[in-house]
Amino acid sequence: MLMKDPVCGMTVLPERGLTALYEGQTIYFCSEYCRNKFLTQPERYLETFFAPTQEDVNESRRVAYFSMEVAVGSSMPTYAGGLGVLAGDTLKSCADLRIPVVGVSLLFRKGYFDQTFDEWGGQQEAPVVWEPSRFLLPLPETVQVEIERRTVQARAWQYNVIGTSGYVVPLILLDTNVEGNTDGDRALTDYLYGGDQRYRLAQEILLGIGGVRMLRALGYSGVEKFHMNEGHASLLVMELLKDATQPAEWDFERVRNQCVFTTHTPVPAGHDQYGYDLVERVLGQTVPFDVLQMLGGQDRLSMTLLALNLSRYINGVAKRHEEVSRKMFPGYSINHITNGVHSWTWTCDSFKALYDRYIPGWANDPAMLRQAISIPKDDVWAAHREAKSRLLAYIKERTDISLSADALTIGFARRATQYKRADLVFSDERRLLEIARQAGPLQFVFAGKAHPRDGEGKELIRRVIAVSRRLGDRIPVVYLENYDIDLARLVVAGSDLWLNTPQRPLEASGTSGMKAAHNGVPSFSTFDGWWIEGCVEGLTGWSIGAREVGTPDAGSVNRQDADDLYRKLGSVILPLFYQSREQWIDVMRHAIALNASYFNTHRMAQQYVANAYLK
Repeated sequence: MLMKDPVCGMTVLPERGLTALYEGQTIYFCSEYCRNKFLTQPERYLETFFAPTQEDVNESRRVAYFSMEVAVGSSMPTYAGGLGVLAGDTLKSCADLRIPVVGVSLLFRKGYFDQTFDEWGGQQEAPVVWEPSRFLLPLPETVQVEIERRTVQARAWQYNVIGTSGYVVPLILLDTNVEGNTDGDRALTDYLYGGDQRYRLAQEILLGIGGVRMLRALGYSGVEKFHMNEGHASLLVMELLKDATQPAEWDFERVRNQCVFTTHTPVPAGHDQYGYDLVERVLGQTVPFDVLQMLGGQDRLSMTLLALNLSRYINGVAKRHEEVSRKMFPGYSINHITNGVHSWTWTCDSFKALYDRYIPGWANDPAMLRQAISIPKDDVWAAHREAKSRLLAYIKERTDISLSADALTIGFARRATQYKRADLVFSDERRLLEIARQAGPLQFVFAGKAHPRDGEGKELIRRVIAVSRRLGDRIPVVYLENYDIDLARLVVAGSDLWLNTPQRPLEASGTSGMKAAHNGVPSFSTFDGWWIEGCVEGLTGWSIGAREVGTPDAGSVNRQDADDLYRKLGSVILPLFYQSREQWIDVMRHAIALNASYFNTHRMAQQYVANAYLK
């Protein structure tokens, strides 16, 4: 990974260079001379450093990437979970690969929420406190959108996603906290996934229609493709349709050729839909209602249908998800591009050093990680032990619980919702205790937030915390508060085994196991999402349950999956970990070589360019 010294322009290896923190960004220098020069006049050098080249100017951007949430760092709470992390990782890979993209999202001044637990394990939510001006550049342009027949002003902030060569992908974040707006309108960009249906629809108007207008106001005149990362931004097609329309003629084909749609939701209930009485009140007659109903559904406005009907390229996010989406939306040509993760972001420091030593150049060409198969086993294990010690130190600091560095540590960190079945592993506590007694010690690390209105997800957290109290020291179970990117990095790298137990086929892709693989942590997962493609049984990890669900009875499936989980944990995984360390490390190396080398956003972004953007 190379950085650029803003004073002399020379490249700098981050681990060997000097740094200074300026307005939330880490700047790298080749020498004390350059750092001292910078600190005397930082604005002068940054102005030169970030002066746009021809490929950086707004007019040169060819793709606009719209996402309701984008994660570029824990300090900016503009994300809730996997969708936002994927969006952030995508923009980072685009910056590394110099793909001419601009990102568009909303600001969310109060974020998603900060999570704490009460004494009974109940989730408590509080607004996130952060100051956008510490991380973002305010832009002078404003645009107007009509919401409930009122004119709402929106301004923009810019975050620069900087690639390994210094190439910048701008992320534009819209903000309605503008003087002249009503108090209610100023709050439209306060909460991510907050409020009622009216609030959500207003946000989607801002993202889709306001986002296109802001790009025009900022001079992004060269955009040829508009990529909708989920249906939240689908109203952008209506704005493009208005622009493309000739008198008495709707140019649907022109708009369709401009649009790319990625769907992430494998269940019908997960797709945003709005009643037309609400649409008429909040959106108004952006286009005639007969046209809107023709494109978005006769009875209710489906944001997914709107995107499907006006996109040339449509994809799910894993091979199985393509199959599920085609059944859910018959008649549409739906492809798949399997998700990935940004390799540099999700590889912990000890494994970065390991890869730098044995696979130089891996960060900007993660396919090279297939060479990890030949890294000496002792070095792989040493890197893992370092990552594990950091996780255990964090747990001790935050909870005052001391976990064993030698016990098999199973990680489970993701959104807390019912279908992910966080408590499946505790279906039979007596059997789990017997497995730990006979095969070797176990300990669990959990993390994850439930949506504030997801009562079942909150109850799931309470159940896991209750189990932790019942099991006590016999099988230590820790549930860490306030899951975010920084905590995710610790858990995916410091666990020995990554557990994933979604109900099939409700996991569109999942990416946490990909992050674990970048740190040599094998997965133990049901056959769903990406794991159908990534699982080589006993080589990259282990499967749970049958590949296909033979019965619609959820209780029966849960029992079958739990039985298979316990059987493999007791007879295969624990004996391998404790009795065949050399073979365990071999599984770790294969997880890196076969999974991390492929399931990354560099490969994914290149597939979007070839299959969606250039067509």
